[in-house]
Amino acid sequence: MKRILIIEDDKSIAELERDYLEIEGFSVEIALTGDDGLHIALSENIDLVLLDLMLPGVDGFHICKAIRTEKDIPILMVSAKKEDIDKIRGLGLGADDYVVKPFSPSELVARVKAHLSRYQRLIGKESQSDSIMIRGLRIDQAPRRVYVNNQEVVFTTKEFDVLTHLALHPNRVFSKEQLFEKLWGYDSIGEISTVTVHIRKIREKIEADPSNPQYIETVWGAGYRFKG
Repeated sequence: MKRILIIEDDKSIAELERDYLEIEGFSVEIALTGDDGLHIALSENIDLVLLDLMLPGVDGFHICKAIRTEKDIPILMVSAKKEDIDKIRGLGLGADDYVVKPFSPSELVARVKAHLSRYQRLIGKESQSDSIMIRGLRIDQAPRRVYVNNQEVVFTTKEFDVLTHLALHPNRVFSKEQLFEKLWGYDSIGEISTVTVHIRKIREKIEADPSNPQYIETVWGAGYRFKG
């Protein structure tokens, strides 16, 4: 049984989310403060986190960053803040999705299922055992690790997926829409802008000069290409 952690200071919202998820067969834990939520996320076996942004104590951005440095599990941010800057910041810190309140509980459940399903498929691909090596960059597919000049760099789930997909198809141009559909796996959930955010974060981690990328280049008006 998959275990979901809800970090939400509004008890009524947290309980509503819990009820819908439990109906679908999930085990659900609720934390009403950021400190409690962060402790549970880091110390217990959690499969996915539903994370509110505005929390007493530690805020959602800090929690997302802290979880991502320790664990590679799906994180869905839930917030009444719908400004693009908040979405970009959340996705940039490693969140896999951003849900704006008010939302349909059934839509939230659909997103949870989609992210868990995709995550399980990705970590279960035993056939991906080879390493990709090019110009000081090494991508070990089976353990899902990335090295730049023999120094390991920590990647989130989606950052690794985007980089690996591009590297497996060198010199081929992929539009943002193609990458989103392929790696996020659904058209109606999430936003295309998340692709741009993830490309920026990847460049910051692997490029000596992110403004002049040697690995992932932008093909203006078309998309992105991994230079083989």
